[in-house]
Order: sequence, then structure tokens, then C-alpha cells
Amino acid sequence: MLNKIKTITLIMIISFFQTNLSANYDKLAYDFSFKDLDGSNLSLLDYKNKVIVVVNVASQCGFTSQYEDMQKIWDQYQQKGIVIIGVPSNDFGNQEPGNNEEIKNFCEAKFGITFPMTEKVSVKGENAHPFYKWAKKNYGKSAVPKWNFHKIIVNREGKIANTFSSITNPSSNKFKKVIEELL
Repeated sequence: MLNKIKTITLIMIISFFQTNLSANYDKLAYDFSFKDLDGSNLSLLDYKNKVIVVVNVASQCGFTSQYEDMQKIWDQYQQKGIVIIGVPSNDFGNQEPGNNEEIKNFCEAKFGITFPMTEKVSVKGENAHPFYKWAKKNYGKSAVPKWNFHKIIVNREGKIANTFSSITNPSSNKFKKVIEELL
């Protein structure tokens, strides 16, 4: 009886920490597209077999300086197969009030951003972009942004490998370790 209780407890603990165990992945990240800041199609299928980091961003956030580190990661790992995609969103504190042209000008002028950027979309709730709904369905609550600069890492198979909250900087050892393991 004691072993049975231990086993059940262990299973419960593992399932609590493994929010993506039930993922059925009837779709992969490659099944989704965004529009870029110029209105052109930005299909994740174009990045098949690469590690894709999707980050919801905002120009007037306390974490906006992470743009600089996102660009450094892009520069450092792009040739090894990483793609960073910035997804502007005004979902948190109205910190991305600009239109697509203003966002593009801000990112290029202030941070020299060269990685792909999508048009401004919602990343949470009922109006969330389909990619974010898919992420929640297949990975659980940790895939839902709680604030700006939340990071979703998609592996080379098109499935979510990990997520990081806003407070984890892209230049952190923890973040880079996950990226390097997936590359």
C-alpha cells in the first residue's frame, strides 16, 4: 500500500511540473503564419528545421532593453539555425501603442533590429493570434505570456521545447543553454 501511495504521489508531482505531457500536436508551429511589419506573409514554415524563438515585444516596457540582447543572440546563432521572431503586442499595460511603421522605425533606429518582426497582434485571451492559442493548447499555461518579452522556444521538429518569462534575459546562461542544446 505504501509503495502504491509513493507511486501515485510521484506521478502527481511529475505531471504537475510537466505541463506539456498531454500535448497531442495535431498541428506544428509550421502551420502558422503572421504578417510582418510591412504586411507581407511571415510563414513559420519558412523556418522548418530551425530553432524558432517567438518573443512578444513592446516599445515602452521596462524589458524593452532586451531587444539589444535578442539582436545579439540572432547575430551569434543565426548561422547555426536559430530564428528570432518579435511579435509586437499591446496586451500588457498599453506599452505598444504605435502602428506597424512606428514599431519598425523604433526597432531599427534604437536597437538595429534585423530579425523578423510581425505586425502587432494579441498574444493572450480570446483574441490571441492562432499561434498563441496553439502554444497554450499544446504546452500549457507556461506558454501564455504574462507580460511583454515572454519567450517561446520551438524545436527543429516544430514543437515547443521551452518557455521563459519576461525576467529571463536572452543573454542569460539559462536561456543560451537551452538554445545551444536545441541547435
